[in-house]
Amino acid sequence: MAESLTHFDPAGAARMVAVTDKPETARAAVAEARVRMAAATLERIREGQIGKGDVLAVARLAAIAGAKQTPQLVPLCHPVRLTGIDVEFVLEPDLPGVRATVRVTAVDRTGPEMEAMTAATTAALTIYDMCKAIDRAMTIESVVLVEKSGGKSGVWRRGGAP
Repeated sequence: MAESLTHFDPAGAARMVAVTDKPETARAAVAEARVRMAAATLERIREGQIGKGDVLAVARLAAIAGAKQTPQLVPLCHPVRLTGIDVEFVLEPDLPGVRATVRVTAVDRTGPEMEAMTAATTAALTIYDMCKAIDRAMTIESVVLVEKSGGKSGVWRRGGAP
């Protein structure tokens, strides 16, 4: 666990953490979100049979836009100089559903963890939006940070994997 919550001053008021003295380094973060749905919905996504268009192509663009908008959505999040955003979708018949994984890279004084998580969430919301007419029971679940690297704290991976 971190030693303290840095987004609060000694009096308990919210503040944006000063990162001025931190060095700019290459940083990366990976996050994922899962959208659970009916097997028939997943099959229609696979076959390109959703009336609104290519669900995963639109969700990819939404993820990229979401990462870029993170500081406007999360009040104490610094604007980060993003250098790359990669989005991958895996159709998981055993879920059934779609796993969206987003890797965000940046060169800055703070990492792109929030951008990666916002991007994965935005992708999941877009999948829901595009498919809700045929499957309102879908659920967005397990939005998680998978790993991060760069900066003083180095590499972190969910579950402590090397």
